[in-house]
Amino acid sequence: MSDKAPTSPVSRERSREIKRLSVILAARQARRLSRVDLAEMTGLSAATVTALVRELVAEGYLIERGPGAPTTGRPREMLEFNPRAELVAAVSLEPPRISCEIADSEGAVIAHRVARLGANVVETVCEFVLDLVGDNLPSLRGVAIAVPGVSTNGAVRLAPSVGLVEAWPIGESVQRRLGVPVVVDNDVNLMAAGECVAGAGADVANLLLIHVAEGIGAGLVLDGKVRRGASGAAGEVGFLPLGGTTERRYSGVGDFEARWSVNAIAERVVALNPGRRPESPVRELSRLAATSAPAREYLDEVLGAWAGLILSCACVVDPGLVLLSGAAAELDDAALDQLQTLVSARTPAPTEVRRATLGDQAVLHGAISYALSAAVPRPSLP
Repeated sequence: MSDKAPTSPVSRERSREIKRLSVILAARQARRLSRVDLAEMTGLSAATVTALVRELVAEGYLIERGPGAPTTGRPREMLEFNPRAELVAAVSLEPPRISCEIADSEGAVIAHRVARLGANVVETVCEFVLDLVGDNLPSLRGVAIAVPGVSTNGAVRLAPSVGLVEAWPIGESVQRRLGVPVVVDNDVNLMAAGECVAGAGADVANLLLIHVAEGIGAGLVLDGKVRRGASGAAGEVGFLPLGGTTERRYSGVGDFEARWSVNAIAERVVALNPGRRPESPVRELSRLAATSAPAREYLDEVLGAWAGLILSCACVVDPGLVLLSGAAAELDDAALDQLQTLVSARTPAPTEVRRATLGDQAVLHGAISYALSAAVPRPSLP
């Protein structure tokens, strides 16, 4: 990288910011290094590196750690990147609640809170993040928001649980208020990303995560990247039609999820075993199936429907691994084996079915990963 400054004041300032960013990125990557290392990694002159390091130490990006290991000649003074200099917020909208985590640039969570989701989603998100980050607001570099709906360029739709059926620009509104990059994505996409980062999918580059709750959705990871489709609606498998119907509806609830989601299963479980709705309908259904023929028959129907869903997806994208999340992860071992058998009998390529492992934390793990990817250092003042 050339150190020669352009003659235009604007160009000079832009050049300075590029050099500053290159030093931050090199330090973030190496974590611990000397000024000489920085000069070698960035191609900047020793004088430029010294000036930028002085500035970044004062701002808290870099910490001076004294002489490093003995080498030929004078020991080099070591610098360490401070992960707390860059914070991100991971927000998950889980009606009727909202959860938020503040993490540093290494993904370490430094603050966490759960509260009730207010009527105004943007106001709730902004106030929640500002309150949780507190005095560390100058270090906030990015925000990721998980929503139970379709997100296209930060606009959210088909999210009836938060009152959003038509598109609403949540991302743009929050970014304008907080002044940092904001990424908004479907919650199941973020679950898939989270399982890839720290869960059951950490050992693969391709997977399909199927999440069963009040709705049913899928998150697709191919070649290590979450795939969203042309308009962000990839994975909306709850809208798969039943019985060949082509009727279009705008209620935000798809045909498949209306019949095979947690709510539908809970209704049948209560009919099979009258009483209060169980907290875990799928787990209760598995328990009843051990002694009740009608429950066994209905469990077979559920597994058949879910296997059909997996097969429909596997035939198109060949994920190799399918993770079951939400209520689907509550299947007991026998039911899981049965589901695997149903899938293996008909899939055109080997497809392993596993339980997701992160549970409620998958969304926040994914959101932290998203926010760190979106985060950019703020430019210094002229």
